[in-house]
Amino acid sequence: MTDRIQEIMKAVRVHPDVERALAWIHADVERTIEEQIELTEIAAPSFQEDLRGERFKEKLEALLLEDVRVDRVGNVTGIRRGVGDGPTLLICAHLDTVFPAGTDVSVKRRAGRLFAPGIADDGRGLATVLGLARALQESGIKTRGDILFGATVGEEGLGDLRGVKALFRDQARTDVASSDHVPRIDGFVSMEPGSPARTTYLATGSRRYRITFYGPGGHSFGDFGTPSAIHALGRAIAKIADLRPPSHPKTTFNVGGVSGGTSVNTIAQSASMLLDLRSNDVAELGALEEQALHAVHAACEEENHGIERPHLRVEIEKIGDRPAGEQSPDAPIVRASLAAARVLDLEPGLDQAQSTDANVPIHLGIPSVTLGGGGDCGGMHTLEEFFDPSGSHIGVQHAFLTMLALVGVRDAWEPILEKRSAKPTL
Repeated sequence: MTDRIQEIMKAVRVHPDVERALAWIHADVERTIEEQIELTEIAAPSFQEDLRGERFKEKLEALLLEDVRVDRVGNVTGIRRGVGDGPTLLICAHLDTVFPAGTDVSVKRRAGRLFAPGIADDGRGLATVLGLARALQESGIKTRGDILFGATVGEEGLGDLRGVKALFRDQARTDVASSDHVPRIDGFVSMEPGSPARTTYLATGSRRYRITFYGPGGHSFGDFGTPSAIHALGRAIAKIADLRPPSHPKTTFNVGGVSGGTSVNTIAQSASMLLDLRSNDVAELGALEEQALHAVHAACEEENHGIERPHLRVEIEKIGDRPAGEQSPDAPIVRASLAAARVLDLEPGLDQAQSTDANVPIHLGIPSVTLGGGGDCGGMHTLEEFFDPSGSHIGVQHAFLTMLALVGVRDAWEPILEKRSAKPTL
């Protein structure tokens, strides 16, 4: 049986205007790398993305996009309108990095590689988004649908996807300022570092907690028997460590940080931990969450056991909630990405579930993928993070072909992406 989407992609690939655009993207590779370096060297810890966001906004304005704006949480967007009656596709990367303020983010070149915290994640994604917008402008190609180019805040860590969550919440709100209006989004592409041959179409959900035990404290000898916050924390961690979540769908837990206590001879008044729970399945994530929180309460009760008046209490604060989601590998947006890889002579493959900005739209049932921006990279989330630009233009070319197939081109082909009748929100 003929693969309709693959046949469409073959036609996209050999269209004269597209062939010229792909050649232009290859010639534009050094400019894309320079933008990647420039943006990387503007520090942008989560919740402190303003300066990088402002620079990204200036670049979108220079590309003559319409309605370039920064919304109430710091997301930057600009739209290139199509000729009408087509779907709206959002292509974005995230502004923030995992590195704290004060980290040296200057880029160093060594043996053909670029080294800097955030140079790949997501400096490469941001540069790719700009490269796509620039290629579309230079080519003069008239798309059927609208393309919203953007950069989001709060993708990393405790940022908890706050940028992309705000985008989809604001779609259906009538009380937001006009500067925060978000058009209906029919499809979503998140650009991250990595190989363009790999397509991520599943979303790993997570729940994150800060759990703190509080007690009266006291002297380790004189007040022996007083419940200890640290002992309760230890009980809780041991109980969580004994949980046995399923391997399919993959479901995991991790205590990623502990703190508390005063001295070796002091019964701790407080102790806390950071707990990360993840799953590719919504139901399994909920089940694991219930088991873990039960373990925490049981640990508190055990530490208070035998005490006439319980002196120990626990506070549980949810600090992260990333939705899980899935879609069919046969979804048109997924097949379009794989087809684009094939016409570029790549060996396409589906990646395992990840946690990216695409979690939110996937959870909402909006066709979404996460694509790699090309080149090679490593040392992610460490001070030795690097990016190798060799062949990196292929990432931009792949995303460009995928984008054009999804939104359609005037007098050439119809959009693969369908228009949605409603604006789903969180």
